[in-house]
Amino acid sequence: MFDFRKSAAAIVAAASLGGLLGAVPAGAQTLNVVMHSDLKILDPIWTTAYIVRNHGYLVWDTLFSMDDKLEVKPQMLEKFDVSGDKLTYTFTLRDGLEWHDGKPVTSEDCIASIKRWGAKDSMGQALLARVTDMKAVNAKTFTMTLKEPYGLVLQSLGKPSSNVPFMMPARVAATDPNTQIKAEDVIGSGPFIFKLDEWKPGEKTVYVKNPKYKPRSEPASGLAGGKVVKVDRVEWRVLGDHQTTVNALLAGEIDMIESPPHDLLPVLAKDKNVKLFNANPLGNQYTFRFNVLHKPFDNAKVRQAVLYALNQKDFLDAVIGDPKWYKECKAMFICGTPLQTFKGWEDKLNSNFEKSKALLKEAGYDGTPIVLMQSTDLAVLTNLAPVAKNLLEKGGLKVDMQSMDWQTLVSRRSKKDPLDKGGWSAFLTSWVAADVLNPVMAGFFNAGCDKAMFGWPCDETIQKLRNDYATETDAAKQKAIAEAVQVRVTEYPTHVHLGQWYSPFALRNTVSGNIEAPVTVFWNVTKK
Repeated sequence: MFDFRKSAAAIVAAASLGGLLGAVPAGAQTLNVVMHSDLKILDPIWTTAYIVRNHGYLVWDTLFSMDDKLEVKPQMLEKFDVSGDKLTYTFTLRDGLEWHDGKPVTSEDCIASIKRWGAKDSMGQALLARVTDMKAVNAKTFTMTLKEPYGLVLQSLGKPSSNVPFMMPARVAATDPNTQIKAEDVIGSGPFIFKLDEWKPGEKTVYVKNPKYKPRSEPASGLAGGKVVKVDRVEWRVLGDHQTTVNALLAGEIDMIESPPHDLLPVLAKDKNVKLFNANPLGNQYTFRFNVLHKPFDNAKVRQAVLYALNQKDFLDAVIGDPKWYKECKAMFICGTPLQTFKGWEDKLNSNFEKSKALLKEAGYDGTPIVLMQSTDLAVLTNLAPVAKNLLEKGGLKVDMQSMDWQTLVSRRSKKDPLDKGGWSAFLTSWVAADVLNPVMAGFFNAGCDKAMFGWPCDETIQKLRNDYATETDAAKQKAIAEAVQVRVTEYPTHVHLGQWYSPFALRNTVSGNIEAPVTVFWNVTKK
């Protein structure tokens, strides 16, 4: 158990960390932040990793954005129109949009970007499956023509989190979506410019204010509205461990911790110069993801055994600890939202080990160990895999837990290699609630075989239900379809949801203007 008294004493006694941080630029316009992870991958289409998504929001912009009421609003667009038969959408870009290299943003850029994003993203795939044509009318206007009316066009183009439909220059968007873009091609039209010459993985990532960015006139709201940048630089620092990071914040040598460890929140809350800010009221959802390509998880009944072996409370207690910051919730589409339902999961997630063992016996499980990947460098994930290993072994499975940093896990999870050649069976992660609000948006429900996300589930029933949801316009019928998806996942498991949790920023009192949004953003933020 963590000893708060010893921790507090260590913090009070901590020496200055200026040497660790290096030379910090003079003036109050540099915001020094420790993020939840180091940035080693730069392409937010190639990966769903949130640190890369956060990086994306600084550098690139989107055609639409979601505001704090979860409504989709134009962002890069001056206007859009929909034809009377709802088959043709016409999009017109705002004046003055410019890439960081000085070239204008064009319709061709946007079309190429939508195509690349749509090849990877769950909602993008569903949208592009209904698109018959996209073409430029002129440099600022382009059209999207559908083969049938589709109610999620704007929600798809304005989705707030991984994968985000960021607009990129056409030559960059021409990169194969399964290949990462080059570092020198991190060129956006967004409010910040990525400083490639100052990027040092394992040490720091630097962004500077884009002097040519023209924010919208509306006030900032969620991820929508005016992205007004009020600092000159944002520096993401890597300090190595949580104790050092907290010491740095209390000493005033950094300005913000994106994801402070929950066991240190009481210490931070007691300091008069620090405040806690929960920017994401809907929170996050822990998830156990299966790889269905290899034994034993190629057998649905073996995966069903996992649903009975696990429970949510053990995971939430092991990582979050304080019930103030978590909620047990068997609703796959988040408790407190219109699609909340517990159907199909009433008898699961209760650590019924006997039921788990019985299912494994029915499945003919031969003792093949599962390879469970554990990320070791993110406080909100590190303890999840050991809890899973313990519960799964009690439920009758053999588990080979392999430890690595999160960025290595992110790279490895994209590989389909056999288990004895560096492959994997499962890993645990977390989604922001805004990523899992419906079965089309939530990527882990995509059961489109090779077109699905890593794990590659393959189930026609789930895909049909997701399609039915996408084309249905009646809210009550949509909820019934979402419930059917949730029930089907108990029969053909794609993943397991392991509870909701909440994480505040820790900020110096000199920092203000942080926006309530499902993504950590740095426009509107000021520093005294």
